[in-house]
Amino acid sequence: MYLSTHPLEESRQTKRTLDPCIFVIFGATGDLTARKLMPAIYNLKREGQLPTNFVSIGFARREKTDDLFRNEMETAIHTHSRVKPIDPSIWSPFKKQLFYHCSEFDHDEGYLLFAKKLTELDTQFGTKGNRIYYLSTQPSYFPIIIEKLKKHHLIYDKNQENKKWSRVIIEKPFGHDLLSAKNLQTNLLKHLSETQLYRIDHYLGKETVQNLLVFRFANSIFENLWNHRYIDHVQLTVAESIGIGTRGHFYEEQGLVRDIMQNHMTQLLSLIAMEPPVNLSPNAIHDEKVKVLEAIRPFKEHYFETDAIRGQYGKGFIDGEETLSYREEKNVNQNSTRETYGALKIYIDNWRWDSVPFYLRGGKRLPKRATEIAITFKHPPGFLFLNANRQHETNVLAIRIQPNEGISLKINCKVPGPSSPIQPVKMDFRYGAFFGLMPPEAYERLICDCIAGDNTLFARQDEVFLSWKFFSPLLEYWENHIPKNFPNYASGSWGPKNAEEMMARDRRKWRLI
Repeated sequence: MYLSTHPLEESRQTKRTLDPCIFVIFGATGDLTARKLMPAIYNLKREGQLPTNFVSIGFARREKTDDLFRNEMETAIHTHSRVKPIDPSIWSPFKKQLFYHCSEFDHDEGYLLFAKKLTELDTQFGTKGNRIYYLSTQPSYFPIIIEKLKKHHLIYDKNQENKKWSRVIIEKPFGHDLLSAKNLQTNLLKHLSETQLYRIDHYLGKETVQNLLVFRFANSIFENLWNHRYIDHVQLTVAESIGIGTRGHFYEEQGLVRDIMQNHMTQLLSLIAMEPPVNLSPNAIHDEKVKVLEAIRPFKEHYFETDAIRGQYGKGFIDGEETLSYREEKNVNQNSTRETYGALKIYIDNWRWDSVPFYLRGGKRLPKRATEIAITFKHPPGFLFLNANRQHETNVLAIRIQPNEGISLKINCKVPGPSSPIQPVKMDFRYGAFFGLMPPEAYERLICDCIAGDNTLFARQDEVFLSWKFFSPLLEYWENHIPKNFPNYASGSWGPKNAEEMMARDRRKWRLI
C-alpha cells in the first residue's frame, strides 16, 4: 500500500493512493539529479511512499548504458542522501527500476525510440501509461521538449486523462521577466493544459514552510496578533555562505533577485501574509496567496535606490578560508555588474498589513547559511519597566526554515534578585529534537505530491505572473543604471553598508542570525 497525506491535513483524516507511473528526468546527467532528485526517489522508495509499479528513466545527451547510469546514481545517493548508508535490500531491487535514454532534446528519432521504450516499460512494470516528465534542463529547452513530447503523443489530451495521465514538472526560473514568462506560458499551453503543469519551488516542500499555515491558523494565540496592530515589521532572510560555484553562466544571466527573491522569497511572503483560506484545497490556498501578491505596493522609481539595495561580493573569508570575489569566479565577466545580494523594503496594501514594512534580504557569501522569517512585535504601550529612558527588547517570533528547522519566541523576563532587571529569554522548538527524526527533503514531498496530482505546494500561473509584475520594473531599472561600486561587500560579511543604512533610516536593524 502506498499512502501519502495532504501536506496540511492530519494523516488520520485523509489518505490517498498513488497511481503507477514512469518518472522521466530530462537532463538526468546534471547536478540536480545527483544531489536532489535521485536521493529523494530512493528515500521515497525506502519509506514505502512510491507506487510498487514505478519506473524512473533518465533522458540526456551523454551516451551511457543503463548499468552505468545506475552505478552513478548509487554513488550520488551514497553521497547526498539524508539517510546513510544505502540499504542493499532496498537498492538491489530498486536499481532494476532505473533506466537511461540517450538523445538530443530536439531529435525526433530519439523521441520515437523513447516512446517505444516507455511502452515496453509499461508492459514490463505495469505502469499503465502514466507519466511524469521532470524538466531539469536549461530553460531554453523547455518549449522544444514539450513540443516533441506532444508531437510523439507522450503528453495526453484532456479526453485521454481519465484513463491515464501525464504531468510536467518545470524547474525555476519560469521566464526571465514578466514578458518572457507570459511567452513561455503561451508556448507551453499550445501542447498541454495548466492542470498538467507543475512549477516546482523546493522551498514549498520544506517541513517548516508546510507548517506555516498550521502554525498560524491552528493557534489562536498567534492569529489574533497577526496584523498591523501588534506587528512592527517582518524580516525574511535567505542567506548562503557559498558562492556561485560552477553556476557562473547561470548567475551572469539571472542574478540573485531572479534566483531567490522572485520565487522562493515571494512564496514565503505570500504564505506568511495570506488570509485564512476557506478550506485546504489547492485552489483555495492559491487564491489567498494571489491576493497578497496583488496587494504588494509597486515600487516608484525614486525608491529604487533607497528601498531596493543590490550588492556583489568581493574577496573575504568564510570559515577562516579566503574566498574569491564574484568577478574572479569561473565563467563570470571580470567587470560584471550582476548582483549577488538583494535587500528590499516592501508594503502590502491591505487591512491586515497596513503600514507594516516587510524587509527581504538574500545573498551569497554571507557569514552563514540560514533561511528565516522573523516577526517583530510592537513595544507594549505605557512607561512601565523603563530603565534610563530605554525600553526593553521587543518580542520576536522567528521561524527557522533551514538549517535546524524550528520556531523560537523571544520574550522578556525578570532576572531573579532584588534589582529586578529585565532580560530577554528564548523559548525554542526544534523539529529534529522534539520528534526525534530528520524531516524529509523538500523534493521527496513534492515528487510524491505530483504523483498524487496535488499541486498545493507548486506555484500557480497567476502567482508567477504577479511576482514578475512586481520585480520586472526593478530589474529593468537596474539593467539601465549600472552600479559603480561593485564589489561592495566582503565575503563573510552581512552585505553592503547601504542595506544597513536602509534599516537605520527606519530606526530598525537587521536581525542577527
